[in-house]
Amino acid sequence: MAARIKKGDRVVVIAGRDKGKVGEVLKVLRKENRVIVQGVMLVKKHRKPSLREPGGIVMQEAPIHISNVMHLDPKDGKPTRVGFRILEDGRKVRYAKRSGELIDR
Repeated sequence: MAARIKKGDRVVVIAGRDKGKVGEVLKVLRKENRVIVQGVMLVKKHRKPSLREPGGIVMQEAPIHISNVMHLDPKDGKPTRVGFRILEDGRKVRYAKRSGELIDR
């Protein structure tokens, strides 16, 4: 299956407690169909102290299901679906269905 959302993409959350928040994809967890988005789905994590870091309660991003995020259109910044095109040079690239703008460079 082709990757519609990749690391570094700007996405908006369309469902859940963080609906409407915009962030960058930090990590894609393919097997679980989840993504980690910067500043979205923040949870408190209790950490034990280690040699490098002190212990305490740390806020960090938790994975969110990939169906609950939509790609942002590069042209107008609104949520859009993603399609695929094959260019003249044979490359397969993603494009925003809303505006037709290419997402991959």
